[in-house]
Amino acid sequence: MKSVAVIVVPGFSIFEFGTAFEVFGIDRSEREGGVPKFDFRVCTPQPGDVPMKSGLSMHVGLGLEAASDADLVIMAPYGRDLDVPEEVLETLRAAHERGAWVLSICSGAYALARAGLLDGRRCTTHWHYSQDLASRYPRARVDENVLYVQDGTIITSAGTASGIDACLHLVRVELGAKVAAAIARDMVVAPHRDGGQAQFIDRPMPSCGSAPMEALLRWMVENLDQEHSIAELAERLHMSPRTFARRFRAETGATPAAWLNSQRVLRAQELLETSDLNIDEVAREAGFGHSVLMRHHFAKVLDTSPQSYRRAFRGQLAEVG
Repeated sequence: MKSVAVIVVPGFSIFEFGTAFEVFGIDRSEREGGVPKFDFRVCTPQPGDVPMKSGLSMHVGLGLEAASDADLVIMAPYGRDLDVPEEVLETLRAAHERGAWVLSICSGAYALARAGLLDGRRCTTHWHYSQDLASRYPRARVDENVLYVQDGTIITSAGTASGIDACLHLVRVELGAKVAAAIARDMVVAPHRDGGQAQFIDRPMPSCGSAPMEALLRWMVENLDQEHSIAELAERLHMSPRTFARRFRAETGATPAAWLNSQRVLRAQELLETSDLNIDEVAREAGFGHSVLMRHHFAKVLDTSPQSYRRAFRGQLAEVG
């Protein structure tokens, strides 16, 4: 992989564009041993001043022909509701057909989807857009819980800094872990981040149509360290266990056990971010009882471990158990 072309269209996001430039656009060949100099190009359908989402503009002197022989074509994000010229879609299709890498950052996935490149493929985008992307392009297999996805020679990434993760992943695949680590070290970022964007999605306690049920949910949150049987919860609302279980799922979309576990994960996240409790203490405070069970649910819900989550969100910490 020697040449990289980034496609920008009016309304593109400067930060996400900058993540691709930081990885591929800076010549590190002299100061970082083994890192090649990439032929980095920026192109657009109509060369000239291209307005950004921020209100600024960038002068782009190259047309889409600059992407015609690139080893990697990157689609910069531009927002989900803006039209992309057909010639951009044709450029993306042509790149894929000749075997080049095609990578999107954040909402750039919409262009890949419009070009048909995500049909039948696993992919991702920013979690704000994931359900909309899946609705508009039902043949795409959208996963909102990952930072990036590689499916064949197509890579899609989630929002903002996950563009760095995706680009470094591709460097690792093409040029090896040593080169990827050298670029990451120069950028002062991690060569690889654990987990996925599920860690960053705020899922607050939902409001319910029923005031008694909402009051019960709040009581459950205040007593996460207790065991809650369906029979006990049903008695609080003066319902039979069967009626309660049906009503609970109808109003929350989950079983009582699944809902409790999701709230315990949220509580554990809060404690890992804001307290110096060790892992066993966090597990008890959050209602898991012991750390083994908490690790299981972190892996299932967040695709990471409590220790990795704390490192990502707290930095240098007191020693944890």
